[in-house]
Amino acid sequence: MQIKEIVSLLEQVEAKLVVLLCHHNADPDAVCSAYALSSLLRQLMPSLELEIGAAQGPSRLSKHLLNFIPVKLVENPRIEEADLIILLDTNTIQQLDDWADRVKGAKAPLIVIDHHASHPETEKIAKLCLSDENASSTCEIIYDLFKEANVKLDKDVALALFLGIAFDTRHFLLAGASTLKVLADLVDAGVNVQKAISMLSLPMDFSERIARLKACKRMKLMKINDWILAFSHVSAFQASAARAIISLGADVAVVAGQHNDSIRISLRCTNEFHKKTGIHLGRDIAKPLGEYLNGMGGGHSVSAGVNGSGEIESAFKRCVKLFKEKLKALHS
Repeated sequence: MQIKEIVSLLEQVEAKLVVLLCHHNADPDAVCSAYALSSLLRQLMPSLELEIGAAQGPSRLSKHLLNFIPVKLVENPRIEEADLIILLDTNTIQQLDDWADRVKGAKAPLIVIDHHASHPETEKIAKLCLSDENASSTCEIIYDLFKEANVKLDKDVALALFLGIAFDTRHFLLAGASTLKVLADLVDAGVNVQKAISMLSLPMDFSERIARLKACKRMKLMKINDWILAFSHVSAFQASAARAIISLGADVAVVAGQHNDSIRISLRCTNEFHKKTGIHLGRDIAKPLGEYLNGMGGGHSVSAGVNGSGEIESAFKRCVKLFKEKLKALHS
């Protein structure tokens, strides 16, 4: 049982302080899974001191959800003092931005809990990796840990798990049968579905709308076989811009942002593209692209991200090469 492995490691290091970390601009799945796990650990080991941190803070939507779930985010978590560090919804250390080197230099063992494809570099430094690509979200993995531990969900935890799952499944559009069974349990635990879904509705702010429109204006299209790939760049909201481009009709969207020598790239594709080509954006595109940019990349089959250094045009050329190689292999 996975929860036994976590508790065993906590006991081995005689843990007093556990630091839970989320990726930069932490989305609801990251924040809610961290909160739920902290609640579980506190019930299993009441003497534990727990801190939750999100690199560069939570996303705008996650910040809004803090009004409804009692989670406290620490601006500067005590990474160096921690007896154990747990990464939630974060499969590459570089997603921690300025905290990455602090985590690498920490003496505490590292646990990674994520529903993305595990990254080899992360596996090298982690004491324990709990990765499940079949899970809809990291929140669903945490739900399973509650079940394994036979710990009852309270209303706040059930709401947090529901919100994380709802966000990552695009309001259940991507939810399979097992996920729907989990949602039924969360409703039985006291979640009001209509109220919870309304919490995830947040008007898009002006700067995000402008970023989306700029991305569309700068977009360059490429056709490979029968697929439409779109490439663009904006200084912020790359993920949102990529989603917008997909909604306009592209099969694949690659949106980059650059600050000095640092590059951040968001990749999105349709479910149809993934199913018909077998291309996994995180494993097949983001990972090798991150290595090319002397950084790291990873993510889902239809949603991935890359952090590295270099020039945007060079990154786009390598990205095109990777797609062409994968699509050529499909037809060979």
